[in-house]
Amino acid sequence: MQSLSMRDHVRPTDGDYPGGIYRAVGTGDAVTLLRVGDADGRRVNTGEIVTVEESDLEAFEPADNPDGNRPLGATVASSLEMLYWRLRAFEQQLVAHLIPATAVGALVAVGYVGDSIGPLSGSVASVVLLIGAVGLAFVGGGYLDR
Repeated sequence: MQSLSMRDHVRPTDGDYPGGIYRAVGTGDAVTLLRVGDADGRRVNTGEIVTVEESDLEAFEPADNPDGNRPLGATVASSLEMLYWRLRAFEQQLVAHLIPATAVGALVAVGYVGDSIGPLSGSVASVVLLIGAVGLAFVGGGYLDR
């Protein structure tokens, strides 16, 4: 096998190394490999690192990236779960900072309906809405804790 570049994927062909798919994370006289897939090619997070001398790379063959073979259903389920946890963390930040959250929430409400029920022009209402939305993201994103 020729030399590896960063992020190349390989799998061992002999029994000297644990089975699985490895990603090159360091190159030089020796190559550092991180195990990122099991022997069946499914993604794993082991943190297992193997250092292989350049001359021992003959014990490996090129392999596909295990990140690219995740089933669509698992990808969608994972994305929905992450969305739930992000919304939950956002909500908890708003509750933890109730006074600023209420103030920027009021700006959002005034900006949203301001031009239809009050003396605000459409452009002023849009600016108020934008300021409120940015403020809401600031408060809900946890930036007040930093």
